[in-house]
Amino acid sequence: MPLQAARARTTTAEAAANEAGKEETEGVPQKATEIGSRLGSKFPITNSMIVSWIVALGLIIFARVAMKDVKEIPSGAQNFWEWMVESLHDFLEGIIGHHLVKKTFWYFASIFIFILFSNWLGLIPGFGTIGWGHPTTYGFHVSEPLFRGANADLNMTLAMALIFFVCWTVWAVQAHGPMGFLLHLFAPKGDTTGALKLLMIVVFFAVGVLEIVSILFRPVSLSFRLYGNIFAGENMLEAMANLVPGFGWLLPIPFYFMELLVGFVQALVFMLLTAVFTMLICEEEEGHAKAHH
Repeated sequence: MPLQAARARTTTAEAAANEAGKEETEGVPQKATEIGSRLGSKFPITNSMIVSWIVALGLIIFARVAMKDVKEIPSGAQNFWEWMVESLHDFLEGIIGHHLVKKTFWYFASIFIFILFSNWLGLIPGFGTIGWGHPTTYGFHVSEPLFRGANADLNMTLAMALIFFVCWTVWAVQAHGPMGFLLHLFAPKGDTTGALKLLMIVVFFAVGVLEIVSILFRPVSLSFRLYGNIFAGENMLEAMANLVPGFGWLLPIPFYFMELLVGFVQALVFMLLTAVFTMLICEEEEGHAKAHH
């Protein structure tokens, strides 16, 4: 009996140690944590929503402060803000053209700046260590962090992709009209007659169906690309921090610089893909505008 009791205690201790070790190495959970009840709210607020609000509010305040007293020769915050906006405008104008960038720049600039600073805010050391948790044999474990990278939540990236899909549809209808939009997708291109024209109608109708499928999948690909890269980066930093006890502050440093670049590249990729998708559907209108010029 004493031997069985000792074995039971040993097994229990090993299980507790394994569970604690598992909690320490499980990384960033795929699902954002709901913390609304912790903050006294009945609304389902998640930690990624908190970060998105912080980024949006910070950008609005910074823009207001930077452009409060506009000077002819900018300096300080105004200089930085004007440089960033003008650089984005010139970059996009070289890709999608003057007429189209004039109509859509508000969206592309906003989405790039928001994604970029959301990605970089999630890289601040100690970002995910503030919250609620419990003590373990390895130290205090935060099971419900107060903050989580906004783009490490699939709900956030999917919401941005769906907003673009709505804007894209509006811009396409504005460019071609409701019937012209359908003809742009399904009507045959080129001048043909007779049986060849009938064949081209069938071919381009099939191509239009495939194009519709492709259009419907764009929000999925946009959201998963951004979410996957940011979520993987945060998990990698978490793994590096827990790889060697006592050196959690040192090992992730080289990877922080890489994630800074990844955060910028992913913001740029999201903006460029949405800009190119818009250009492809509005290219006829842009071509007419250039002809008038």
